[in-house]
Order: sequence, then C-alpha cells, then structure tokens
Amino acid sequence: MKILTFDIEEWFHILNNPSTKSEKEWVNYESRIHKNMETIFEILDVSKASASFFVVGWIAEKYPEVVRMISDRGYEIGSHTHMHQLVYEQDRPTFYNDVERSIKTIEDCIGKKVELFRAPGFSISHNNKWAFEVLHELGITTDSSVFPIGHAHGGLKCFPSAKPSLIEYNGVTLKEFPINIQSIVGKSMVFSGGGYFRLLPYNFIKKATLKSDYIMSYFHPRDFDYKQPLIQDLSSIRRFKSYVGLKSCKPKLEKWLNDFQFMDISTANDKIDWNQKKVAVLD
Repeated sequence: MKILTFDIEEWFHILNNPSTKSEKEWVNYESRIHKNMETIFEILDVSKASASFFVVGWIAEKYPEVVRMISDRGYEIGSHTHMHQLVYEQDRPTFYNDVERSIKTIEDCIGKKVELFRAPGFSISHNNKWAFEVLHELGITTDSSVFPIGHAHGGLKCFPSAKPSLIEYNGVTLKEFPINIQSIVGKSMVFSGGGYFRLLPYNFIKKATLKSDYIMSYFHPRDFDYKQPLIQDLSSIRRFKSYVGLKSCKPKLEKWLNDFQFMDISTANDKIDWNQKKVAVLD
C-alpha cells in the first residue's frame, strides 16, 4: 500500500523560524503557489496517480481558486490547519478554533465535507495528545499527523506502529495513517517525503520502497521549486534541509510514480479491514 499526499502551503511556510512565523511576516514574501501547483498537476497528469491534498486554510481563504482546481480534478482534500502553526505551541482552544476555521473555509470552497487532517510539522507529540480529541469533536475521522520516531518537531515516539492503526485516546477513536519508517543498519529512518526524499538518492528510495509494504509519502509545493528565493535568516542546517535537492525532486518523484503504483488515502482506507487493525491506545 503506497499513498501519495501533498501538503498545500506557500514556499515561505517554514516552521519554527522567526522571519516566516506568522501572517505578519508572510506579507514580506511573494506568492509562488500558483506556479508550484501547476508543477504538481503536471506530475499527476503524467503519472495518472491519485493523491490526497492537505490544504492550509489560509491558502483556501486567500486563493480559493487553487483549492477548487484540486477539487475539480477529483482529488481528496483535508485540513492542514488554518494558519500553519505548530500544534504543541498552541493551547487547546486556539487549536480548536484554528482547525475549525480551516475546515469551514475549505468546505466553503469545495462544497464537500472535510474529514481528513494533518498537523503542520507532524507536531502532535506526547504532551498534546488532546489534539486527537479536538479533531474528533470537529468531525475529523482520519488523521495523518503521527511521526512515529523523534524528529525536529517532536514526533510521537510512544506510538506503537508505523502502519495504519486505530488511535484510541480518552474515549475517542480515529483512523491513523502515520509516516512510514524503514530500519537501516539498526536505525529507524524516514525516506518518503520532504527533505528526506530530496536528499536521498533514488536508488536508495527504490530499494527502501521495495522492502516496505506501507508507504505514506508527503510533499509540498516548495519541494519542486528550485528557483524560490533564499530565506536569509535560516541557520546553515535549516538552509540545507530546506533547499537541498530541489532541482532533482520533480524528476525523482516522476520516476517513483512510474516505478510504483500510488493511491490516495480514501482508496487505502477502503482497502483496509479496520476491524482487524491494531488499536493504538494512548495514555
């Protein structure tokens, strides 16, 4: 089961960085979302792959035509919050209001119910598992926010599986499609999206894919935009992570989609017998 997803946000929606923190800073940057969406649509038109799109509500509010194009092409759409902030930096009411706003904005754009969610930076961690309760309260049935190992924005290392599972937390149940991991020389690592995918050589990605019976990919419009401006205040490490492999990402993804068959989350969901799935009970 190989799943293709995109997080739809602007190229400057870089987390945990002062000059790209909020809407107050975003006005200083040019918009590149239309051009970058053209690239994504081109990739999908050639591959004929289905995909799920997690849309930032701010994008839907500012550029509703972008979200309608995604919907009109028949792709599944979920929420990626409204203001693209790390969940663990918010309290529960702030997170609730932000996700609620994103859902309403997206639903107004496409006229369809939003039941799918992904947190920016996979930032649901051990200390803010209450986010799953909020998602349930807002009508979200399926989540893809779990990063089952440690990473820059926390990760949920207590999560017992790196495969589709049922989350149970405080009486709430959600379907969870976590990011997949691969064990390389005894170390768990990610290879299927973002900077990891851009950095790693394709032969490595192909071999890791062949060894995996579950893949959850995740890409952003900026991953394919090698002409995007340089954000000046990034540290050398963040700069490397944000800009490495941009020029080769499009042909690498095209090759991946040619070599393997991908589906969207909805199709994957229909293929799973959830009664037989492992239940991840979080406490």
